[in-house]
Amino acid sequence: MTIIHVTDTNFKGEVLESALPVLVDFWAPWCGPCKMVAPVLDELAKEFDGKIKICKINIDDHDRIASQYGIMSIPTLIFFRQGQVVDQLVGALDKAELKRNIEEHL
Repeated sequence: MTIIHVTDTNFKGEVLESALPVLVDFWAPWCGPCKMVAPVLDELAKEFDGKIKICKINIDDHDRIASQYGIMSIPTLIFFRQGQVVDQLVGALDKAELKRNIEEHL
């Protein structure tokens, strides 16, 4: 599965109403650490295809969702299960750390 780019419009359907657990990456194009995390998330999206949905939301374009979840620094990764926030990670994590966190939420 590829990463799904969510917006203010489709966030509810893709994230809050998802049957699968969802990891949302709150990012912006100017964020260096976000650029470091992006290829790792691409790999993990393929690796965990069918087990977890990985989404990205550009906080510059969709600031309503970012403010709703109190995003103060990026990258921030939030895990959702059945529409509820179950965990939040801030900062650029390496693949091993991200993979371990994903496995905890499956």
